[in-house]
Amino acid sequence: MSERQNSLAVGFIGIGAMGRPMAACLRRHGFALGVFDAHAAVARDFAAAHGATAPADLTALARGAGVVITMLPTSRDVAAVLEGGILAALAPGAVVVEMSSGVPAETQRLAALVAAAGGTLVDAPVSGGVARAETGELAIMTGGDAAALARVRPVLEAMGTTILHCGGVGAGQAMKALNNLVSAGGFLIGIEALLIGQRFGLDPGTMVDVLNVSSGMNNSTRGKFRQQVLSRRFASGFGLDLMVKDVTIALGLGRETATPAPFAALCRELWLAAQQHLGPGQDHTALARLCETLAGSELSEGG
Repeated sequence: MSERQNSLAVGFIGIGAMGRPMAACLRRHGFALGVFDAHAAVARDFAAAHGATAPADLTALARGAGVVITMLPTSRDVAAVLEGGILAALAPGAVVVEMSSGVPAETQRLAALVAAAGGTLVDAPVSGGVARAETGELAIMTGGDAAALARVRPVLEAMGTTILHCGGVGAGQAMKALNNLVSAGGFLIGIEALLIGQRFGLDPGTMVDVLNVSSGMNNSTRGKFRQQVLSRRFASGFGLDLMVKDVTIALGLGRETATPAPFAALCRELWLAAQQHLGPGQDHTALARLCETLAGSELSEGG
């Protein structure tokens, strides 16, 4: 634990693949921490391992926290926990930090409910995956009231090294969805390029090396193609279902702003097709399997 003891008491909701290491970072930085998860045993085990508490219900969590963090799969889940006990017991002046990759319009609606309950909601979705969550080096995109964000900045700094204010409530989530749209498009076009190259006679491993020192380099060429696809691991820690959700949110923003986005629409359709073809619970890098099925070829280093 850090030698510095932090005065803010934090309630953390969602001890999943990302939430667990993020909450662990808060304990390492000395924050008093209460945790809650839909699976009570998960919260109890985390609390026992990290010196946190695991209140019996959401009401108890909210009563003891000046900051409440939500790290959940969807905006619907966030609404359920806020309306299921957090709003009723929220401490006056408390800040709710919505760190899920949610729907901006729904987050704005929830912010109004939190304000009516005497608190402030800001959104602060993250990028960097499980590896950077474990080291506390996430990128955090924030939206909302500047004073509230300044108050919780020490909390955010315990989990991330890059904190960028994007605008009003929902702006962080809009940026996160658009970031993942760019990531999704880069992964898809890169896999198609590898398949074309392999069928021409190029080695996919060599192609990855060339891309990584050329203008085609992106997050997928650096950290996914060799590590997850060519290795056949398909275990990056970020789900295909979540990528489909985020790309769908981004496309919805395009419709709301009357912005033509034909490539985004096609990108979303292909990710959705992969979700339907592969079934639930897949890693997002397994999209490559759909591309391989369409091409009738399997990528392999040396292939």
